[in-house]
Amino acid sequence: MSTALRRTTFLVLLLIAWEAGYRIFGWGWKFPSVSQTLQAFYDGIVHGELLQATGASMLRLLISFALSLVIGMTLGFLFARYRFLDDTLGFLVVSLQTIPSIAWLPFAIIWFGLNETSVIFITTLGATWTMALASRTGIKNIPPIYLRAAQTMGTGNGFNLFIQVMIPAAFPHLINGVRTAWAFAWRALVAGELIAKGAGLGQLLQDGRNLGDTSLMLCIVIIIAVLGTVSDHFCFKKLEDKVLERYGLAGSKS
Repeated sequence: MSTALRRTTFLVLLLIAWEAGYRIFGWGWKFPSVSQTLQAFYDGIVHGELLQATGASMLRLLISFALSLVIGMTLGFLFARYRFLDDTLGFLVVSLQTIPSIAWLPFAIIWFGLNETSVIFITTLGATWTMALASRTGIKNIPPIYLRAAQTMGTGNGFNLFIQVMIPAAFPHLINGVRTAWAFAWRALVAGELIAKGAGLGQLLQDGRNLGDTSLMLCIVIIIAVLGTVSDHFCFKKLEDKVLERYGLAGSKS
């Protein structure tokens, strides 16, 4: 049985068990049925609120994720190359990673107000520290012989060495960091949107809670899960396969 067929069969059985549990145990006041969730999804699409919220959230997420990649990879490179920064600022980043990004939301509201900037700030923080530590680990674990061989062949010590040698050699760690950072960014985004003003999946989730609409709430949760899974499988996984194959690192796949 192929992987796709196994997953499809599992999802079908899960939906059947879900609907059966709803009808047999009568948990309707706590959890919606399959049909109610599908109806909420249909209504949200028809009225446009789901598409608007998803588009607004994805825009914030992409901006924040791009910022976190640039900042995180830069910090990781600096930590790996300069011992003083690793022992000082790197130590601080390890501590900051343990703090939930939502804890910074009160500060973001004071600094920026209840607006887009606050959500982007929180979301960026949610992914940056993970990306920085993954980049640091990846670059530090590059075998020194790779760098010496590249320098012997005339690559030099600057930007060319970083792009042509360090990034490919550190890629197995980098892609794991990217995947984790993407998940953390989603969590921070939804948490920020629960409080900040403006359209978004988090705000729509909050509206569902205020109305006691569990089907809408579950619909939002499913949309987030699907977007996260699809982006990981069709973007990050494909990128990982191509880059590892191109640089002859396929055996390094986790």
